[in-house]
Amino acid sequence: MKIFRRFVPMSIVAVTILNSCNSVPITGRRQLSLFPASEIQASSFQQYKQVLNESQLSRDAEKTQLIKKVGSRIQMAVEDYLRANNNASIIEGFQWEFNLIESDQVNAWCMPGGKVAFYTGILPVCQDEAGIAVVMGHEVAHAIAGHGGERMSQQALAQAGQVGLSLATMNESPEMQSIYMTAFGMGAQYGALLPFSRKHESEADEMGLVFMAMAGYDPQQAPLFWQRMSGMGGQKPPEFTSTHPSDDRRIADLNRQMSKALKYYKPQ
Repeated sequence: MKIFRRFVPMSIVAVTILNSCNSVPITGRRQLSLFPASEIQASSFQQYKQVLNESQLSRDAEKTQLIKKVGSRIQMAVEDYLRANNNASIIEGFQWEFNLIESDQVNAWCMPGGKVAFYTGILPVCQDEAGIAVVMGHEVAHAIAGHGGERMSQQALAQAGQVGLSLATMNESPEMQSIYMTAFGMGAQYGALLPFSRKHESEADEMGLVFMAMAGYDPQQAPLFWQRMSGMGGQKPPEFTSTHPSDDRRIADLNRQMSKALKYYKPQ
């Protein structure tokens, strides 16, 4: 018990956390955000520019235009929804951009502030415009939910906890210090950081399902996309050691959430 008596009063940490909580649109989940959005966006814009400078943009005009079309439709639908629900502040400072990068990677991402990149390697899995909307909605959801800032906040708290533990055990033997630090590291990784990462992915799936429906894309295409992803094979780690939920879990969750998304679906 002597370890805990050496820690900084938790009331200070609790007040800081309480004053740094926001609600995620669609899901309503309370989240921690310790860093200003403007600071996070400025960094992400620089990183995005660097990625584009170091990558080969696709020369396929038709596919590039399709990425921009789907991105713009989802952007407009999301912005309309946020304004209608008095949440327009979430997209303050956003500088939307949608680019297609020539690469075999089966991947896509969206940085804080609305900077989206698709890799050509994911297009065969998408198959068509609706499939692209599945991925686009999911990636845009990460930015709208502020997952990047939340991950930074979680990592900062984990680092603060590590420093606190180091100070609390400074009078212990090196062997005991090593045991404490190893236990803390494993606990933080498997008990907090990885579960939160999987939660972010599941939340982005749920929000993306609604976003694509709002943009006029059939949300019932989302489980089909993940069935195709699952069918690609390849060895995948056990879910508890992964940053992402299993494909089977994602498909089941999407089907469970389908009725809510379909309420927003108006074919265009």
